[in-house]
Amino acid sequence: MKRKSQDCKSRLPDNSAMKQQQLPAFRLQLSANEILSGFFATGVFCLGMGVILLLSAKSIREIEINYTEKCASCAKLREDATNFDKECNCSISFYLPQKMEGNVYLYYKLYGFYQNLYRYILSRSNIQLVGTDVKDVRNCAPFKTSDEGLPIAPCGAIANSLFNDTFVLLYNFNSSTQIKVPMVRTATAWWTDKYVKFQNPTYQNLSHAFEGTAKPPNWPKPVYELDEEDPRNNGFINDDFIVWMRTAAFPTFKKLHRRLHRIDNFTEGLPAGSYSFIINYNFPVSKFQGQKALVLSTLTWSGGSSLFLGLAYLVTGAVTLLAFFSMMAVHLKLKEKKTFFLQ
Repeated sequence: MKRKSQDCKSRLPDNSAMKQQQLPAFRLQLSANEILSGFFATGVFCLGMGVILLLSAKSIREIEINYTEKCASCAKLREDATNFDKECNCSISFYLPQKMEGNVYLYYKLYGFYQNLYRYILSRSNIQLVGTDVKDVRNCAPFKTSDEGLPIAPCGAIANSLFNDTFVLLYNFNSSTQIKVPMVRTATAWWTDKYVKFQNPTYQNLSHAFEGTAKPPNWPKPVYELDEEDPRNNGFINDDFIVWMRTAAFPTFKKLHRRLHRIDNFTEGLPAGSYSFIINYNFPVSKFQGQKALVLSTLTWSGGSSLFLGLAYLVTGAVTLLAFFSMMAVHLKLKEKKTFFLQ
């Protein structure tokens, strides 16, 4: 037994820095003053940012118009899927009490629509969406092929549920004259989505690129006819389509739809006055007890009107400063005890 333990010891490497790899490890050593300074600086920064964000949010002009009940007749028509080919329009008037200066953005807002379901998020083909193979539908269940067996393009549940209400905003210039508010329908998607994640097949004629495929069941027209006015905004690179394909994390969300084109009477923004929306109602929400709304909003350097970010900074700053004062009190108390014992 003794001989066996000696043999084991003989096989151990020499106790040297080279053999044992005894490398010196870095040890972070911060003084109490440095730690307290860090907490104080972080707390002041977060409090300052919170105040700035809340003040900037107050300068944002925003108006929300819920048209779920106001377009009830159209909502009832859309409950029956066989009425997909029947148009239904409704008009909603509203008054803008204050001028919206600068850039104005139009959003559509949905309540109770869950884009964060796991199977819903996975139901898409990224190979198809980058234009590599428009017939790749491997991950698109349950919307992979049409009744005739043709591959659907774009396939999947996200694409099939594309939001397709359309809006026209009219400005009542006077009692007898209405002016159509000019809106820009492009540059609403993220740059990385528009130029990296979504690409059309490399064909001169886009309709030829999608030969042998079928449109999604809920779509009234194929993907290469999404924007008949602007061929550069067609197919997989259509801005409305790209914005919808970026799924929302919560069941209540809004997505950018249009931007104000600042020309003629709207160079400085939207003037105060009477307006009306003409809504082409297509997207059904009554079956899942959802709601729809339109939002007109201005933006600041920090984005839209959201109190969450400002409040988050305020709470973080307050908690950090509270921790700073608590640690400062403990530090001073321990310092007094140390001074007393040294004396």
